[in-house]
Amino acid sequence: MSNMTRKPREKPAPYKQRSETVTKNKDAPATSAKPHKVTTRKNLTLNDWLVVFAYIDTHPHHQSALSRALKRRPELEARINSNPNALSSKRPRVVS
Repeated sequence: MSNMTRKPREKPAPYKQRSETVTKNKDAPATSAKPHKVTTRKNLTLNDWLVVFAYIDTHPHHQSALSRALKRRPELEARINSNPNALSSKRPRVVS
């Protein structure tokens, strides 16, 4: 069994270091803040839903993707009437 040995292999080279793909603005001040990562999904604000509802009212046609929001339309409009500053919020504010 001593005849059965593997032949020597070459050692792999070290990995290349990736260069940063983020371009830095030369005019920006020095900061320790990290850039905000952009996500693929974005929740609609209450104002965005009002725009959608206005569009649906002027262009009536059926879309199944909006059916859940259309069911909640009276609730969303009631939130607007109760708190006009809620237009930019995505969820109702709960104070406990």
